[in-house]
Amino acid sequence: MALTREEREQFLAEPHVAALAVDAGEGRAPLTVPIWYQYTSGGDVWIMTGLDSRKNRLISAAGRFSLMVERTEPTVRYVSVEGPVLDTTPATREQLREMAARYLPAAKVDGYVDFSSKNHGDQVVVRMRPERWVSSDLGSV
Repeated sequence: MALTREEREQFLAEPHVAALAVDAGEGRAPLTVPIWYQYTSGGDVWIMTGLDSRKNRLISAAGRFSLMVERTEPTVRYVSVEGPVLDTTPATREQLREMAARYLPAAKVDGYVDFSSKNHGDQVVVRMRPERWVSSDLGSV
């Protein structure tokens, strides 16, 4: 059963690890990789990735991408969202901290931010406007 607008936005706002998919070019299947993301109901989605990463190059070329999040308990539920890239900007340490705090226990955030800042190279934030949604709750199958 499809989710209501409020249900799908609330579900996407929860800290699920998303599957990001983006066109990988002629003769290739879409690139599909796990990624952390940030979303507030009614707003835009943003992700953080390496400036020189394949993800960033493909997203820049395609101008759009999709995210799919799911769970299996207490019911099987998923939300997929797709839309155009609004902008790509250099990531800040504050954005890195915000993203890490969404997914990691509080005691691990500072260590992760320090490690990432030293080892992951230049990062960018890519913002996407949700344009098309697919969602369902399959119940307890």
